[in-house]
Amino acid sequence: MIKVFGHFSPDTDSTGSPLIWAWYLHEIEGRPAQAVLLGQPNTEAAFALHHWGFDQPEILTDLPAGTPVVIVDTNNPAELPEGINGADILGIIDHHKLVGGLETKGPIDITIRPLACTATIMHDLIGAQMAEAPRGIKGMMLSCILSDTLEFRSPTTTAHDRAVAEALAADLGVDISDLAAQMFAAKSDVSAFSDAELLKMDAKKYAVGDKTFRISVLETTAPQQILSRKDALVAAMPGVAREDGADEVMLFVIDILNEEATLLVPNDLIKAVAEKSFNVTVSGDTVVLPGVMSRKKQIIPVLSL
Repeated sequence: MIKVFGHFSPDTDSTGSPLIWAWYLHEIEGRPAQAVLLGQPNTEAAFALHHWGFDQPEILTDLPAGTPVVIVDTNNPAELPEGINGADILGIIDHHKLVGGLETKGPIDITIRPLACTATIMHDLIGAQMAEAPRGIKGMMLSCILSDTLEFRSPTTTAHDRAVAEALAADLGVDISDLAAQMFAAKSDVSAFSDAELLKMDAKKYAVGDKTFRISVLETTAPQQILSRKDALVAAMPGVAREDGADEVMLFVIDILNEEATLLVPNDLIKAVAEKSFNVTVSGDTVVLPGVMSRKKQIIPVLSL
């Protein structure tokens, strides 16, 4: 059985894309496959699963050597199980930069394209056979694209992502704005999560000079719900950093509707990084970054010390 999975701390794309590709492998190619997750999905992903009629996929807790796998929505070993190079990696489908470090047992299929969403790439790879996809698969594909593009607000959005989303919405008879509003409302409800859980919810490790940061992003239509917990979040940062083997946590609260990010600034190191990276002057414990919406395109590439 082929295991199909994305990255740790699964968002909507890393929850939906395994389902899409496992369906394709199993139903179209006739190769038994199972979608699995590397952790609990975030609230938006959980909403999308329920909305389109899926049970939550099993959470992978063990990856025996030789297990056949397809990796989606990442190619970074740091975002994958520790034993990933012992698995039999059959394919990679991704839309992030090539990191390196994965080892395969032979030649494999790799598709990495400069699109906003892995599900968009899968739509292209499946091609005419999308006509055979059930409503739920098409719906998850649409939700993945709306999530990763922030309903086309993100600078990562391409004309092709938008065209695929609009075609799927027309096929499904879905109003994009209504669906996106429901998804973002679900994403914004973080009341059930602890401060540490919030910091881990959507995070990637990144080295800047001789320091390693956990870059946490929370996308929301209600930023004040998160910022009202600022002091508690800052207090939780050192423990989360230690747990992840990082020096510091950087938390960016992305305001989807106002199209800006607020960075929490708990100490002089984060202040120095913020001022040098974003050409701003920090005078308090937060700084607003107008227009910053994408970790992949607007945060990680500019971070410097």
